[in-house]
Amino acid sequence: MPTETHTPTATVELLTAFRGSDLHDLCDATELAIDAGGGFGWVRRPPREGLERYWRGVLAVPARSLLVGRLDGVIAGSTQLVRPPPNNEAQACAISFVSWFVAPWARGHGLARRLLETAEQAARAEGFHLVNVDLRETQEAAIALLGTLGYMPWGTHPHYARVDGRAIAGQYFYKLLNGAADETQADGRS
Repeated sequence: MPTETHTPTATVELLTAFRGSDLHDLCDATELAIDAGGGFGWVRRPPREGLERYWRGVLAVPARSLLVGRLDGVIAGSTQLVRPPPNNEAQACAISFVSWFVAPWARGHGLARRLLETAEQAARAEGFHLVNVDLRETQEAAIALLGTLGYMPWGTHPHYARVDGRAIAGQYFYKLLNGAADETQADGRS
């Protein structure tokens, strides 16, 4: 008798308040991502109450929006949209995506791609023309995905992070949105 296989449902949404097990699920996913080396800055798990404070704080900061990725309704990853401060008029066109991760158990279902695509849609809707993303150079799958989505590498920082006493390089990427032309290429300058 053939065994039916379940295809998980991947969704992404803007989270404005924690309901049900959301905070618990988000902390679980964060801890697993940290353990797997993709903890967006954390090298070791902080105490659980520290993680809870962190995520509650993200929801409280007006310049940040939290997108969560769910697999069959369970939060399995996230990214944050970080807007420039009001005093930075020169970079008011640019938004940063930070803390982009998917828990190891949920990888391979397109959730990382959906998080970025949804974040881009939100950025376009707010009128942003440019997205900035940076990652540790050790996050090879994420770097490859950025390339397939049209993100352009623009630099490497050899001392981007420090893990277990050694320097880890980081890479910086950008993507133009809303059909914006790259002005340095459009007028022949480099």
